[in-house]
Amino acid sequence: MKTIYFVRHAKSSWEDASLRDFQRPLNKRGLRDAPFMGKLLRAKGLAPDRIISSPAVRARTTAKYYAKALQYPETEVQEEPLIYEAFPEDILRLIEQFDAAWKVVYLFGHNPTWTTLANSFAETFIANIPTCGTFRVDAEVDDWAAFTTQTGRLSEFHYPKQYFS
Repeated sequence: MKTIYFVRHAKSSWEDASLRDFQRPLNKRGLRDAPFMGKLLRAKGLAPDRIISSPAVRARTTAKYYAKALQYPETEVQEEPLIYEAFPEDILRLIEQFDAAWKVVYLFGHNPTWTTLANSFAETFIANIPTCGTFRVDAEVDDWAAFTTQTGRLSEFHYPKQYFS
């Protein structure tokens, strides 16, 4: 079995209008949500074999908070430039190239790609993957090349507003 947790970056700040989109940091809510959601997933017991993130500041920061909560070395969080501004097909091609030894991968990225991907694996429509939203997809396959929208099924969906009002 292969499992991917797709994580949309936590809430980012628009406070500094001089920053490019790529450089936007997390805001106060994002700094609260990312560690919380990481701990929530740690309690589920699926430790990552690999954490891969968009290089955008808000995604990388979210990934590092999850890494810390999951007891994964923050220095080993891999940046993948393709994830920033990717189309769903780009992400699926990236997954095909994963090391066969990896069983559980956490991918940190952006909307609208994450919502589109979630719906390609889900049985019921998901209108939006909110910031710091995390969805799990499992596939009963031995090789990542066989991890497709036909073999994978969305099995979990978590987001901060389920836990905070």
